[in-house]
Amino acid sequence: MSTAQASRELSFTAPMPGLETSDGFALRGIDGAPGLYAMESASPRIRMFLAEAAVYVPDYAPTIPRATLEDLGLDRAGLDPAGLATILVVVNPTPEKTTVNLAAPIVLNPETGRCTQLLLDSKEYPLRAELSA
Repeated sequence: MSTAQASRELSFTAPMPGLETSDGFALRGIDGAPGLYAMESASPRIRMFLAEAAVYVPDYAPTIPRATLEDLGLDRAGLDPAGLATILVVVNPTPEKTTVNLAAPIVLNPETGRCTQLLLDSKEYPLRAELSA
């Protein structure tokens, strides 16, 4: 079962690049597609699809900065903070293929809905990694 909830409000620690004027984000599970979500904002109306990395790109394991884990409340004593986080990647479907953005994952605290988008080195993590069937 996915660690992110089927439907919950999200609270970003900082605006997502390119969506600075958007607010009121919510994450909604897609029926029949475990680990796939629609992230929608109330103002302005925006919808993008996110995939849980553990489900769709299981070998993807970016290093999450300690400060990010602390900011998200995932720095609990005695526990692996990275194991408490849910890593989501933006899905870019086209008629030819579907890709995911591995250069800018969203790190989510599934208990609180608090999240942040990281910007990683795109030489190591591509903006458009093809999703395998």
